[in-house]
Amino acid sequence: MTKKEFGIAKDGKTAHLYTLENAHGMKAVISDFGAVLQSLWVPMSDGSLRDVVLGFDSLDGYFVNEPGFGAVIGRHANRIGGAEFSLNGKVYHLEKNDGENNLHSNPHGYHRRMWEAEACESPLGEALSLHLLSPAGDQGYPGSLDVTVTYTLTEDNALMIRYYAVTDEDTVVNMTNHSYFNLSGHDAGGAVEQKAQIFAHYYTRADAASIPTGELLPVEDTPMDFRERRRIGDAIDSSYEATKLGNGYDHNWVLDGESGEFRKVAVLEDPRCGMAMEVHTDLPGIQFYTGNFLDGTLTGKGGTVYHKRAGVCFETQYFPDSVHHANFPSPILKAGQEYDTTTVFRFLPAKDL
Repeated sequence: MTKKEFGIAKDGKTAHLYTLENAHGMKAVISDFGAVLQSLWVPMSDGSLRDVVLGFDSLDGYFVNEPGFGAVIGRHANRIGGAEFSLNGKVYHLEKNDGENNLHSNPHGYHRRMWEAEACESPLGEALSLHLLSPAGDQGYPGSLDVTVTYTLTEDNALMIRYYAVTDEDTVVNMTNHSYFNLSGHDAGGAVEQKAQIFAHYYTRADAASIPTGELLPVEDTPMDFRERRRIGDAIDSSYEATKLGNGYDHNWVLDGESGEFRKVAVLEDPRCGMAMEVHTDLPGIQFYTGNFLDGTLTGKGGTVYHKRAGVCFETQYFPDSVHHANFPSPILKAGQEYDTTTVFRFLPAKDL
């Protein structure tokens, strides 16, 4: 593992970039500012390396990072309707940063803070652990939350992300990684020519503000059906309610299999470069987001301007607004219990799927 300075954070602390590398030349570059995945260099079928995640060259870009490039999102990823929830008979108020709702626990999200980083041993490959203590009342949530996120780069070209947390008071926890992937490279332009597959028979219907209604709708015979791998752009601009309200794909899919069971849940394939990415997780849902609100106003790595749908996100998660829907898997973490979940992004030639 290598370490180099990345800049000075607003609290005066020096931020760093840590590079994990495996025997095949794959590299994951992670910052202790925001625990962000800044770059992910993947060996292509032709032997070249390509950086497949969108991001910024300088630390300054991550101070705001409105799209959440490479971000570890916490304490609660995705939306909470009305920016409030009730727990143990008490109502907790969050900031309204997405209309009347709260999105990604912003504006004080974990991806805009310094984390404590240290190399750690893993039989699977080089690993970096990042630690953050979120005090009681932070972002409006109850309980002090002690969080560790560990990135491991394995020898089979997979990036493993483990989220571990404990609390001293009942609280809500739902963490994810918000990387935007483009298998042809972060600078390759639109990602809608790539193919996606999501192992899910249902998705959570949402209203115009992207707040789930509580209904689980079947994907069959709709543009939401990715049970068989298909081109992302085929129906992305259809007049179907979900794609119309989301300006493309920006919904939670109800993953097949049992929550807590580690399984393959999604695939991204790029016919242009012949590469694929598998997504594995033990969580119940995944937000498939196609970068619909990138608008060409952000300049990223290497001077690349990121336009609409330049990358796609696979945000493994508890369902959005689960705190308000008893029929959704619960994101409530009880005092003394452990929040322990893992997501893996594995890269391989498409022919080997």
